[in-house]
Amino acid sequence: MAKQMLMKGNIALAEGAVIAGCRYYFGYPITPQNEIPEYMATRLPEVGGVFVQAESELASINMLLGAAAAGARAMTTTSSPGFSLMQEGVSYLAACHLPCLMANVQRGGPGLGNIAASQADYFQAVKGGGHGDYRLIVLAPNSPQEMMDFAILGYELSDKYLVPALILSDGVIGLMMESVTVRDDYVPKPPEKPWALTGCKGRKKNVIRSLWLDEDGVIINNKKLQAKYREIEKNEVRYEEYMTDDADVIAVAYGLSSRIARTVAENMRNEGLKVGVIRPITLYPYPYLRIAELASRVKSMLVVEMCAGQMVEDVRLAVNGKVPVELYGMPGGEFPEESEVYSRLNALLKRG
Repeated sequence: MAKQMLMKGNIALAEGAVIAGCRYYFGYPITPQNEIPEYMATRLPEVGGVFVQAESELASINMLLGAAAAGARAMTTTSSPGFSLMQEGVSYLAACHLPCLMANVQRGGPGLGNIAASQADYFQAVKGGGHGDYRLIVLAPNSPQEMMDFAILGYELSDKYLVPALILSDGVIGLMMESVTVRDDYVPKPPEKPWALTGCKGRKKNVIRSLWLDEDGVIINNKKLQAKYREIEKNEVRYEEYMTDDADVIAVAYGLSSRIARTVAENMRNEGLKVGVIRPITLYPYPYLRIAELASRVKSMLVVEMCAGQMVEDVRLAVNGKVPVELYGMPGGEFPEESEVYSRLNALLKRG
């Protein structure tokens, strides 16, 4: 039977990866995700796995590439400045069609910034933070339970599409403690990986690469990638809605911000005010179509995010001018205030 445990989000993510079959972890310490490598250093040897504290984030991402190319379920985790350092390797992973799991427990920036929670890495995560035309499957948990569940889901989607998966979290979700249902009935079933570099004795050799010296090779690879992304966009969009059926105004938020928005919406409903929330769970693929549908029957939308305004651009693309889209953004590690979310939603209701 599944058991309930009080767990930090970071620990839940790490244990979720182990449950999913992760046996190789490569990482470098950086706050606020340090509980993950600390946990994996103890936990992986217990299940026959390998933990390596790499000498840098650049080393970590390239170790991940090597393990993924060999067909292993492997992972690295970091926080914002560290993920910036990894971007060249992330681009290589995408170009090589390699499945793996990464996590960015975001902190305030730009630069070294601070160690407070933030959502300012949205562009980097969903638009391709490295060079070239590529995408990652991006999952945005808003609880320790989802940190665990999305580690499992991330591996499943990554193996299914041969696209790297990223869990985009933040310092509060990573460090908060909540009750988590730990699955003991999950049996990892990674697909066969005939493309993996496992030694070519008795078979034709496999080649995994991201460099083509002829122009056609790069074009062909890009077309394969783009066809794959269209398939992901068709099949894997995930979101959650609260009280949107009759809402006059809807808040759009993900991660920690969605918890704040939902609390405010529930309080406003108790006052008879018709407010709803939509929470994107997959930041890529993004729920453009559903947000567009909601925009056709509400007065306006409010985007709540812990940055100067990044996801708001995707909401405006989805809405396409149907209704006003306002932003309440808090950059630099500040949290949205419930009273301010209330005030802005109420102003939109009155504006009509």
